[in-house]
Amino acid sequence: MSEELLTKTFTAMRRKFLHIATLFLPQKEDAEDALQDAFCRLWSRRQGINSPSEAEALVTTTVKNICIDKLRKKKLDTIQIDEERDDTAAPDNEDREELLQEIESIINRELTPQQQKIIAAREYDNKSIEEIAATMNMQPTAVRMQLSRARKKVREIYKQREL
Repeated sequence: MSEELLTKTFTAMRRKFLHIATLFLPQKEDAEDALQDAFCRLWSRRQGINSPSEAEALVTTTVKNICIDKLRKKKLDTIQIDEERDDTAAPDNEDREELLQEIESIINRELTPQQQKIIAAREYDNKSIEEIAATMNMQPTAVRMQLSRARKKVREIYKQREL
């Protein structure tokens, strides 16, 4: 019954969900990928969905969260260019290597072993949240939370060193 409920709700409201996704991700392919990801994530939780309104709320929230995750990842992957900055301010390979070593040092000294494993799997091994969750026997939301906390801690410590 819950499989049918999720499928019917998702199918009936697909346009609405796609519209929500395109508000975040203007490229239609990215928005459709977000919808597919949302459906797959919720499929494993389908037994706990008891009503169409609950299914709608879960899909809406999941689509938004996936879109935000994609935007964050895209932002991290993009080097922002400051128009007023000259090319001499760009870090050379040696400076970049020094920066990476400093960040790795912060990760190794300041984060919990669990956070270190999550950061390594996500940033170095390029694993998805779901893959990390399965490997570490955790819920995907717990992985996201730990990843967020770890990144925040690294940023805060790095900023303190810069002052």
